[in-house]
Amino acid sequence: MLPTPHRRAAAACAAVAAAGALVLAGLPGAASAQSDPAASPSLSPAESAAVAETSPGVLTAMRRDLGLTTAQAEARLVNEAEAGAVAGALRNALGADFAGAWVHGATSARLTVATTDPADVPTIEARGARADVVDHTLSRLDAAKARLDRAAGAAATRDAPVWYVDVRTNAVVVRAVRTAAATSLVAAAGVDPSLVRVERTTERPRPLYDLVGGEAYYMGGRCSIGFPVTKGSQQGFATAGHCGRAGTATSGYNQVAQGTFQASVFPGRDMAWVATNAQWTATPYVKGQGGQRVGVGGSTQSPVGASICRSGSTTGWHCGTISQHNTSVTYPEGTISGVTRTTVCAEPGDSGGSFISGSQAQGVTSGGSGNCSSGGTTFHQPINPLLQQFGLTLRTTGGGGDPGPGDPEPGGTWAAGKVYAAGDTVTYGGSAYRCLQGHQAQPGWEPPNVPALWQQA
Repeated sequence: MLPTPHRRAAAACAAVAAAGALVLAGLPGAASAQSDPAASPSLSPAESAAVAETSPGVLTAMRRDLGLTTAQAEARLVNEAEAGAVAGALRNALGADFAGAWVHGATSARLTVATTDPADVPTIEARGARADVVDHTLSRLDAAKARLDRAAGAAATRDAPVWYVDVRTNAVVVRAVRTAAATSLVAAAGVDPSLVRVERTTERPRPLYDLVGGEAYYMGGRCSIGFPVTKGSQQGFATAGHCGRAGTATSGYNQVAQGTFQASVFPGRDMAWVATNAQWTATPYVKGQGGQRVGVGGSTQSPVGASICRSGSTTGWHCGTISQHNTSVTYPEGTISGVTRTTVCAEPGDSGGSFISGSQAQGVTSGGSGNCSSGGTTFHQPINPLLQQFGLTLRTTGGGGDPGPGDPEPGGTWAAGKVYAAGDTVTYGGSAYRCLQGHQAQPGWEPPNVPALWQQA
């Protein structure tokens, strides 16, 4: 598995050589080529707050797994960050009509925003996005999935192990080994069958915690460090919940005593954190290919369709794309909800490892199916809900002290260290702002400074 860090991106990103189709046509601030961030005084907010100085290891893996050149990989990351900001603004503008957003294209990041009202099309297209008029709002599909989640507690879901909201097809998808199992789950949940599409699958996902190599930690078994964190003055790291329970002692990759699990949730979610002793220091880095360090600049969540990379001790660096957020998956131990489904491969031993898009932490490896020889599907526990659940602060390359989650800034209700979801509202400096993309706030990311993350209400 992999040691994972976190790093904050408050300054300029490694900009890119322009790659024609990779630049989001019409999106305000879409990136053009720059090779020297310091020489560019007008970097877009997404470049500054979301992409920032992407490490070479991420770009190497994207070249290998996504078939991109370095310039294409860098341009794609910038465009995906811009798309996330525009999607957030349009979500706020469309209100109840909003039906989801995603990026697409093998070497580009073209944004599509769905709505149930044809009158919204000009608003969407004015922001440079493609409009898709559909039947069901995202809130209706989310509510249907929530009913499936509740029914899964009493229904047998081993033969219908995965379900999620698929914004690209405007449906709740249930992936089933046996169609009858999916039908039974939908009926038990009382969900309108017209909202659901059943897909046949042979996959039976499982947690990925086998005892396999690389820098890891031990707890009677073996798992990977996720992202280093702090809680006040206490240092530690985030990891997968199935790796240990509260009170479980850990030792490091070198078998030296390391720390103790402070809290763990599994099943239901797959999240945990370990407090380490004074011999261990939480660093703002993930271990990349060949031992190089990959910096983490923050935790801005990437949109569906965006590129994403994973590090694990068994299989190292691999990249793919985000298939769906808000996915539920049934393992032998029970059902996990709220995870993200990706096309990145993983194998036993990769559990707990880092998922990262550009320089932004996305989550910790939970489980999956398949392998890195023939391909597979992997799920990760998103990092922002984990940080919020346990009151943790992501360590980032921006440095500085622990901001003390929840402490309000003098200028309003916005607070460094707090986790914000899209649609949350705050006040700062006498003005109200609405969050565009989920993230953990950091000093320097005050709402007026990062229009990629906040929109004045």
